[in-house]
Amino acid sequence: MTPHYEQLIQILKGLPGLGYRSAERIALSLLVEKTEQAKALVDSLVKASEEIGPCSSCGNLTESEACEVCLSHERDDSLVCVVESVPDLFAMERSGAYRGKYQVLHGKLSPIRGIGPERLNLDSLKGKIESGRVSEVILALGNDMEGEATCHYLKEVVIGDRPVKVSRIGFGLPSGGNVTFADEVTLRSALEGRTDLDTG
Repeated sequence: MTPHYEQLIQILKGLPGLGYRSAERIALSLLVEKTEQAKALVDSLVKASEEIGPCSSCGNLTESEACEVCLSHERDDSLVCVVESVPDLFAMERSGAYRGKYQVLHGKLSPIRGIGPERLNLDSLKGKIESGRVSEVILALGNDMEGEATCHYLKEVVIGDRPVKVSRIGFGLPSGGNVTFADEVTLRSALEGRTDLDTG
């Protein structure tokens, strides 16, 4: 096994969701079966790393100063949905259920891991709130301890006593899910996030 091959395996293994065997399969496929695809992949990665960066307004990925969502005049400027990561933003967009703007924090508060407010993308959120254009901030963060701590910090410190409504997405059963197989946290969140049904 050559040093370059082993280095490639280790780099691939460092990607989310890939173990050693998966990394090895990908490496062998690119090096043996699909050499042209390997070159295209390298070129694409280089171009993407050079051209794509964070949106100056929300933290989303973009090839310009601001992303398409922030530049869109069809989005509601008065709504800001706070998410932990870019994949969370993509998931929200795929749902088609939200038409406001975003704030990507690129993390959550975690004193244990040494992640404080200064490590999060908060400056542009503060600017949006201080502008007076935002009427509601929707916190779309996980319901684990770090998510709870981050939500509390955003509500009490970043937003404070400003006249901005603060809401949190409901957590509950997935589509097609069964109460029997749901864990306690999910059920509690489902109850706490419940809404009235239209009985009329």
